[in-house]
Amino acid sequence: MTDALIDNPILNRPFDEPGQHFRFDEDGITTDVIESRRVSAYFMPIPGAKRTQQQHFEIEWTQDRIEENRFINEVREKVGQWRKAGHPNVTRVTARLLQHWADERRERRLFFCQLEAVETAIYIAEVASKLGDTWIEKRLAEFAEDANPGLYRIALKMATGSGKTVVMSMLIAWQALNKLHSPRDKRFTDAFLVVTPGITIKDRLRVLLPSDPENYYRSLDLVPPADREKLGRAKIVVTNFHAFQPREKVKASKATKQILSGGNQSPFTESPGEMARRVCRELGTKKQIVVLNDEAHHCYKAPSGRPGGRGGRRAEGRRAQGGRGARAVSPCVDQRAGSRGSEGRHQGGLRPVGHALLPARLGLPRGHAVPVGGV
Repeated sequence: MTDALIDNPILNRPFDEPGQHFRFDEDGITTDVIESRRVSAYFMPIPGAKRTQQQHFEIEWTQDRIEENRFINEVREKVGQWRKAGHPNVTRVTARLLQHWADERRERRLFFCQLEAVETAIYIAEVASKLGDTWIEKRLAEFAEDANPGLYRIALKMATGSGKTVVMSMLIAWQALNKLHSPRDKRFTDAFLVVTPGITIKDRLRVLLPSDPENYYRSLDLVPPADREKLGRAKIVVTNFHAFQPREKVKASKATKQILSGGNQSPFTESPGEMARRVCRELGTKKQIVVLNDEAHHCYKAPSGRPGGRGGRRAEGRRAQGGRGARAVSPCVDQRAGSRGSEGRHQGGLRPVGHALLPARLGLPRGHAVPVGGV
Protein backbone atom coordinates (compact mmCIF):
# COMPACT_ATOMS: atom_id res chain seq x y z
CA MET A 1 0.00 0.00 0.00
CA THR A 2 1.34 3.42 -0.93
CA ASP A 3 0.88 6.01 1.78
CA ALA A 4 -0.36 9.41 0.65
CA LEU A 5 1.73 12.38 1.76
CA ILE A 6 -0.63 14.90 3.37
CA ASP A 7 1.07 18.17 4.26
CA ASN A 8 -1.77 19.44 6.46
CA PRO A 9 -4.16 16.76 7.76
CA ILE A 10 -6.41 19.31 9.49
CA LEU A 11 -9.40 20.22 7.33
CA ASN A 12 -11.99 21.33 9.88
CA ARG A 13 -12.23 23.71 12.83
CA PRO A 14 -12.82 21.91 16.16
CA PHE A 15 -15.75 24.21 16.99
CA ASP A 16 -17.82 23.49 13.87
CA GLU A 17 -19.43 20.39 12.42
CA PRO A 18 -16.93 18.76 10.02
CA GLY A 19 -17.57 19.70 6.40
CA GLN A 20 -14.64 18.01 4.62
CA HIS A 21 -12.76 14.73 4.70
CA PHE A 22 -10.00 12.90 2.84
CA ARG A 23 -11.16 10.18 0.44
CA PHE A 24 -10.16 6.54 0.81
CA ASP A 25 -9.55 4.31 -2.19
CA GLU A 26 -8.33 0.74 -2.64
CA ASP A 27 -4.80 1.83 -1.65
CA GLY A 28 -5.79 3.69 1.50
CA ILE A 29 -6.17 7.37 2.30
CA THR A 30 -5.67 9.86 -0.53
CA THR A 31 -5.04 13.60 -0.75
CA ASP A 32 -8.45 14.11 -2.41
CA VAL A 33 -10.77 16.23 -0.29
CA ILE A 34 -14.50 15.47 -0.26
CA GLU A 35 -16.77 18.41 0.58
CA SER A 36 -18.89 16.65 3.20
CA ARG A 37 -18.65 15.11 6.63
CA ARG A 38 -17.31 11.56 6.66
CA VAL A 39 -20.02 9.05 7.53
CA SER A 40 -19.47 6.87 10.56
CA ALA A 41 -17.90 3.61 9.37
CA TYR A 42 -15.20 1.14 10.26
CA PHE A 43 -12.78 -1.14 8.47
CA MET A 44 -13.29 -4.86 8.86
CA PRO A 45 -11.10 -6.15 11.72
CA ILE A 46 -9.60 -9.01 9.65
CA PRO A 47 -8.38 -7.40 6.41
CA GLY A 48 -7.14 -9.30 3.41
CA ALA A 49 -3.36 -9.14 3.59
CA LYS A 50 -0.38 -10.58 1.78
CA ARG A 51 3.19 -11.04 2.88
CA THR A 52 5.74 -9.00 0.95
CA GLN A 53 9.48 -9.45 0.58
CA GLN A 54 9.93 -6.73 3.20
CA GLN A 55 8.19 -9.06 5.71
CA HIS A 56 5.27 -6.77 6.42
CA PHE A 57 1.62 -6.95 5.51
CA GLU A 58 -0.05 -4.94 2.82
CA ILE A 59 -3.70 -4.22 3.57
CA GLU A 60 -6.14 -3.98 0.67
CA TRP A 61 -8.46 -1.10 1.51
CA THR A 62 -11.19 -2.21 -0.85
CA GLN A 63 -14.70 -0.80 -0.57
CA ASP A 64 -16.15 -4.11 0.63
CA ARG A 65 -13.93 -3.91 3.68
CA ILE A 66 -15.60 -0.74 4.90
CA GLU A 67 -18.73 -1.23 7.00
CA GLU A 68 -21.01 1.76 7.54
CA ASN A 69 -22.45 2.35 11.01
CA ARG A 70 -25.95 2.94 9.67
CA PHE A 71 -27.60 3.28 13.07
CA ILE A 72 -25.07 5.90 14.21
CA ASN A 73 -25.48 7.86 10.98
CA GLU A 74 -29.27 7.78 11.29
CA VAL A 75 -29.13 9.09 14.87
CA ARG A 76 -26.58 11.71 13.87
CA GLU A 77 -28.93 12.94 11.14
CA LYS A 78 -31.87 13.22 13.56
CA VAL A 79 -29.81 15.12 16.12
CA GLY A 80 -28.52 17.43 13.38
CA GLN A 81 -32.03 18.27 12.22
CA TRP A 82 -33.06 18.99 15.81
CA ARG A 83 -30.00 21.23 16.28
CA LYS A 84 -30.80 23.25 13.14
CA ALA A 85 -34.37 23.70 14.39
CA GLY A 86 -33.07 25.37 17.54
CA HIS A 87 -33.26 22.48 20.05
CA PRO A 88 -37.06 22.43 20.57
CA ASN A 89 -39.01 20.12 22.92
CA VAL A 90 -36.65 20.31 25.91
CA THR A 91 -37.08 21.62 29.44
CA ARG A 92 -36.30 25.24 30.24
CA VAL A 93 -33.25 24.15 32.23
CA THR A 94 -31.92 22.11 29.30
CA ALA A 95 -32.59 24.95 26.84
CA ARG A 96 -30.66 27.38 29.04
CA LEU A 97 -27.69 25.01 29.30
CA LEU A 98 -27.59 24.32 25.55
CA GLN A 99 -27.61 28.03 24.84
CA HIS A 100 -24.84 28.60 27.38
CA TRP A 101 -22.66 25.84 25.95
CA ALA A 102 -23.11 26.87 22.31
CA ASP A 103 -22.49 30.58 22.90
CA GLU A 104 -19.74 31.64 20.46
CA ARG A 105 -18.77 34.46 22.83
CA ARG A 106 -17.49 32.00 25.44
CA GLU A 107 -13.93 32.62 26.57
CA ARG A 108 -13.22 28.93 26.07
CA ARG A 109 -15.49 27.48 23.42
CA LEU A 110 -16.51 23.84 23.54
CA PHE A 111 -15.59 21.45 20.74
CA PHE A 112 -18.32 20.41 18.33
CA CYS A 113 -17.79 16.75 19.24
CA GLN A 114 -18.43 17.58 22.91
CA LEU A 115 -21.63 19.44 22.11
CA GLU A 116 -22.83 16.72 19.74
CA ALA A 117 -22.22 14.02 22.36
CA VAL A 118 -24.35 15.82 24.95
CA GLU A 119 -26.95 16.77 22.34
CA THR A 120 -27.32 13.09 21.47
CA ALA A 121 -27.95 12.14 25.09
CA ILE A 122 -30.47 14.95 25.48
CA TYR A 123 -32.23 14.08 22.22
CA ILE A 124 -32.74 10.46 23.25
CA ALA A 125 -33.86 11.40 26.74
CA GLU A 126 -36.10 14.40 26.14
CA VAL A 127 -36.92 14.69 22.46
CA ALA A 128 -36.96 11.43 20.50
CA SER A 129 -40.28 10.11 21.86
CA LYS A 130 -41.98 13.44 21.13
CA LEU A 131 -40.88 13.30 17.49
CA GLY A 132 -41.74 9.64 16.91
CA ASP A 133 -38.15 8.42 17.13
CA THR A 134 -38.70 5.78 19.79
CA TRP A 135 -36.85 3.35 17.51
CA ILE A 136 -33.58 4.84 18.75
CA GLU A 137 -33.98 3.74 22.36
CA LYS A 138 -35.43 0.42 21.25
CA ARG A 139 -32.37 -0.32 19.13
CA LEU A 140 -30.05 0.76 21.94
CA ALA A 141 -31.81 -1.61 24.32
CA GLU A 142 -31.38 -4.45 21.81
CA PHE A 143 -27.67 -3.69 21.39
CA ALA A 144 -27.15 -3.56 25.15
CA GLU A 145 -29.00 -6.83 25.73
CA ASP A 146 -26.97 -8.52 23.00
CA ALA A 147 -23.64 -7.34 24.42
CA ASN A 148 -24.33 -7.52 28.16
CA PRO A 149 -27.58 -9.30 29.05
CA GLY A 150 -29.24 -7.72 32.05
CA LEU A 151 -27.05 -4.63 32.01
CA TYR A 152 -28.39 -1.76 29.92
CA ARG A 153 -25.41 0.34 28.91
CA ILE A 154 -25.01 2.97 26.24
CA ALA A 155 -21.77 4.76 25.38
CA LEU A 156 -20.59 7.95 23.77
CA LYS A 157 -17.55 6.98 21.72
CA MET A 158 -15.12 9.86 21.53
CA ALA A 159 -11.55 10.17 20.27
CA THR A 160 -8.62 10.38 22.65
CA GLY A 161 -8.00 14.00 23.62
CA SER A 162 -11.46 15.21 22.57
CA GLY A 163 -12.48 16.02 26.13
CA LYS A 164 -14.57 13.19 27.53
CA THR A 165 -14.27 14.48 31.10
CA VAL A 166 -15.83 17.75 29.96
CA VAL A 167 -18.73 15.78 28.46
CA MET A 168 -19.20 13.92 31.73
CA SER A 169 -19.35 17.25 33.56
CA MET A 170 -21.94 18.57 31.12
CA LEU A 171 -24.07 15.45 31.51
CA ILE A 172 -23.95 15.72 35.31
CA ALA A 173 -24.96 19.38 35.13
CA TRP A 174 -27.82 18.63 32.72
CA GLN A 175 -29.19 15.80 34.83
CA ALA A 176 -28.72 17.37 38.26
CA LEU A 177 -30.03 20.86 37.50
CA ASN A 178 -33.14 19.42 35.85
CA LYS A 179 -33.78 17.14 38.83
CA LEU A 180 -33.27 19.94 41.35
CA HIS A 181 -35.69 22.11 39.37
CA SER A 182 -38.27 19.33 38.92
CA PRO A 183 -37.81 16.74 41.71
CA ARG A 184 -40.67 14.54 40.47
CA ASP A 185 -39.40 14.23 36.90
CA LYS A 186 -38.14 10.63 36.69
CA ARG A 187 -36.14 11.34 33.54
CA PHE A 188 -33.52 13.02 35.71
CA THR A 189 -31.50 12.37 38.83
CA ASP A 190 -29.09 14.22 41.10
CA ALA A 191 -27.11 11.15 42.23
CA PHE A 192 -24.03 10.00 40.31
CA LEU A 193 -21.60 7.11 40.64
CA VAL A 194 -18.45 7.68 38.59
CA VAL A 195 -16.48 4.46 38.01
CA THR A 196 -12.87 4.63 36.80
CA PRO A 197 -10.35 1.90 35.84
CA GLY A 198 -7.65 3.03 38.29
CA ILE A 199 -6.51 5.33 41.09
CA THR A 200 -4.74 7.79 38.79
CA ILE A 201 -7.86 8.43 36.71
CA LYS A 202 -9.97 8.55 39.87
CA ASP A 203 -7.86 11.46 41.15
CA ARG A 204 -8.06 13.19 37.78
CA LEU A 205 -11.85 12.99 37.81
CA ARG A 206 -12.17 14.97 41.03
CA VAL A 207 -12.93 17.89 38.72
CA LEU A 208 -16.42 16.38 38.47
CA LEU A 209 -17.06 17.25 42.11
CA PRO A 210 -18.60 20.73 42.55
CA SER A 211 -16.68 21.06 45.83
CA ASP A 212 -13.28 20.61 44.16
CA PRO A 213 -11.37 23.91 43.75
CA GLU A 214 -10.59 23.02 40.12
CA ASN A 215 -14.07 21.74 39.21
CA TYR A 216 -14.96 22.09 35.54
CA TYR A 217 -18.35 23.66 36.21
CA ARG A 218 -16.58 26.83 37.31
CA SER A 219 -13.13 26.66 35.69
CA LEU A 220 -14.56 25.86 32.23
CA ASP A 221 -17.77 27.82 32.77
CA LEU A 222 -19.93 24.78 32.09
CA VAL A 223 -22.64 25.98 34.46
CA PRO A 224 -23.93 29.58 34.60
CA PRO A 225 -22.85 31.32 37.85
CA ALA A 226 -26.43 31.51 39.11
CA ASP A 227 -26.77 27.70 39.02
CA ARG A 228 -23.44 26.64 40.52
CA GLU A 229 -24.59 26.74 44.11
CA LYS A 230 -27.57 24.52 43.25
CA LEU A 231 -25.27 21.98 41.62
CA GLY A 232 -23.47 21.63 44.95
CA ARG A 233 -26.55 19.81 46.26
CA ALA A 234 -26.03 16.90 43.88
CA LYS A 235 -24.48 13.72 45.29
CA ILE A 236 -21.46 12.53 43.33
CA VAL A 237 -19.23 9.58 44.20
CA VAL A 238 -16.00 8.94 42.28
CA THR A 239 -14.50 5.48 42.73
CA ASN A 240 -12.58 2.83 40.79
CA PHE A 241 -13.69 -0.64 39.77
CA HIS A 242 -11.59 -2.24 42.53
CA ALA A 243 -14.20 -1.01 44.99
CA PHE A 244 -16.67 -3.51 43.50
CA GLN A 245 -14.57 -6.46 44.60
CA PRO A 246 -16.27 -8.04 47.68
CA ARG A 247 -14.15 -7.46 50.78
CA GLU A 248 -13.63 -9.58 53.83
CA LYS A 249 -15.72 -8.50 56.81
CA VAL A 250 -13.82 -10.56 59.39
CA LYS A 251 -10.32 -11.95 59.25
CA ALA A 252 -10.06 -15.71 59.66
CA SER A 253 -7.76 -18.54 58.65
CA LYS A 254 -8.22 -20.30 55.35
CA ALA A 255 -9.22 -23.54 57.09
CA THR A 256 -11.87 -21.75 59.17
CA LYS A 257 -13.36 -20.14 56.07
CA GLN A 258 -13.57 -23.48 54.27
CA ILE A 259 -15.23 -25.22 57.21
CA LEU A 260 -17.81 -22.52 57.92
CA SER A 261 -18.66 -21.76 54.31
CA GLY A 262 -19.39 -25.39 53.45
CA GLY A 263 -18.95 -24.70 49.78
CA ASN A 264 -21.37 -21.78 49.82
CA GLN A 265 -20.67 -18.05 49.81
CA SER A 266 -18.27 -17.28 52.62
CA PRO A 267 -19.89 -15.55 55.62
CA PHE A 268 -16.63 -13.66 55.99
CA THR A 269 -17.04 -11.96 52.60
CA GLU A 270 -19.43 -9.16 51.65
CA SER A 271 -22.60 -10.09 49.82
CA PRO A 272 -23.39 -8.11 46.64
CA GLY A 273 -25.87 -6.02 48.64
CA GLU A 274 -23.30 -5.21 51.33
CA MET A 275 -20.77 -4.30 48.66
CA ALA A 276 -23.28 -1.97 46.98
CA ARG A 277 -24.16 -0.25 50.26
CA ARG A 278 -20.47 0.33 50.95
CA VAL A 279 -19.70 1.74 47.51
CA CYS A 280 -22.85 3.88 47.36
CA ARG A 281 -22.93 4.91 51.03
CA GLU A 282 -22.50 8.60 50.20
CA LEU A 283 -25.48 8.47 47.85
CA GLY A 284 -27.77 7.83 50.79
CA THR A 285 -31.25 6.60 49.91
CA LYS A 286 -31.25 7.81 46.32
CA LYS A 287 -33.22 5.41 44.13
CA GLN A 288 -32.08 6.68 40.75
CA ILE A 289 -28.38 6.78 40.03
CA VAL A 290 -26.52 7.78 36.90
CA VAL A 291 -23.45 5.57 36.50
CA LEU A 292 -20.65 7.16 34.51
CA ASN A 293 -18.23 4.45 33.44
CA ASP A 294 -15.04 6.20 32.39
CA GLU A 295 -12.83 4.33 29.91
CA ALA A 296 -15.71 1.89 29.42
CA HIS A 297 -13.83 -0.23 26.90
CA HIS A 298 -11.87 -1.63 29.86
CA CYS A 299 -15.05 -3.09 31.32
CA TYR A 300 -16.80 -5.88 29.45
CA LYS A 301 -18.75 -9.03 30.19
CA ALA A 302 -18.68 -12.15 28.04
CA PRO A 303 -22.18 -12.76 26.58
CA SER A 304 -24.00 -15.66 28.18
CA GLY A 305 -24.44 -18.94 26.32
CA ARG A 306 -21.01 -20.54 26.29
CA PRO A 307 -17.63 -19.95 27.93
CA GLY A 308 -16.09 -16.83 26.54
CA GLY A 309 -19.33 -15.79 24.89
CA ARG A 310 -19.60 -15.05 21.19
CA GLY A 311 -16.26 -14.57 19.58
CA GLY A 312 -14.74 -16.75 22.30
CA ARG A 313 -11.32 -16.71 20.65
CA ARG A 314 -11.25 -12.93 20.73
CA ALA A 315 -12.25 -12.94 24.40
CA GLU A 316 -9.55 -15.50 25.16
CA GLY A 317 -7.10 -13.31 23.29
CA ARG A 318 -8.04 -10.35 25.44
CA ARG A 319 -7.48 -12.37 28.60
CA ALA A 320 -4.17 -13.68 27.34
CA GLN A 321 -2.95 -10.20 26.46
CA GLY A 322 -4.51 -8.35 29.37
CA GLY A 323 -3.59 -10.82 32.08
CA ARG A 324 -5.00 -10.10 35.52
CA GLY A 325 -6.28 -6.67 34.53
CA ALA A 326 -8.45 -8.06 31.75
CA ARG A 327 -9.95 -10.77 33.94
CA ALA A 328 -10.58 -8.44 36.86
CA VAL A 329 -13.12 -6.31 35.03
CA SER A 330 -15.73 -9.07 34.89
CA PRO A 331 -16.71 -8.78 38.59
CA CYS A 332 -17.00 -5.04 38.04
CA VAL A 333 -19.71 -5.56 35.43
CA ASP A 334 -21.44 -8.35 37.34
CA GLN A 335 -21.65 -6.41 40.59
CA ARG A 336 -22.85 -3.20 38.95
CA ALA A 337 -25.50 -5.17 37.08
CA GLY A 338 -27.00 -6.05 40.45
CA SER A 339 -27.80 -9.13 42.50
CA ARG A 340 -31.10 -10.53 41.31
CA GLY A 341 -33.05 -13.55 42.46
CA SER A 342 -34.66 -15.99 40.05
CA GLU A 343 -37.72 -13.73 39.86
CA GLY A 344 -35.73 -10.62 39.05
CA ARG A 345 -35.88 -9.10 42.54
CA HIS A 346 -32.88 -7.12 43.73
CA GLN A 347 -31.51 -8.77 46.86
CA GLY A 348 -29.35 -7.67 49.74
CA GLY A 349 -30.44 -4.05 49.55
CA LEU A 350 -28.94 -3.48 46.09
CA ARG A 351 -31.09 -0.90 44.35
CA PRO A 352 -31.73 -0.80 40.60
CA VAL A 353 -29.46 1.54 38.69
CA GLY A 354 -31.58 4.38 37.40
CA HIS A 355 -29.33 5.27 34.50
CA ALA A 356 -26.02 4.17 33.05
CA LEU A 357 -23.79 6.67 31.35
CA LEU A 358 -20.83 5.80 29.21
CA PRO A 359 -19.23 8.81 27.32
CA ALA A 360 -18.54 5.07 23.34
CA ARG A 361 -23.02 4.06 24.30
CA LEU A 362 -25.36 5.56 27.33
CA GLY A 363 -27.87 3.58 29.50
CA LEU A 364 -30.98 3.38 31.65
CA PRO A 365 -33.73 1.03 32.62
CA ARG A 366 -36.73 0.34 30.42
CA GLY A 367 -38.98 2.70 32.37
CA HIS A 368 -36.92 5.78 31.59
CA ALA A 369 -35.77 7.60 28.50
CA VAL A 370 -32.57 9.03 29.87
CA PRO A 371 -29.47 7.47 28.41
CA VAL A 372 -26.36 8.61 30.15
CA GLY A 373 -23.55 5.85 29.75
CA GLY A 374 -19.05 4.62 29.14
CA VAL A 375 -16.62 7.20 28.53
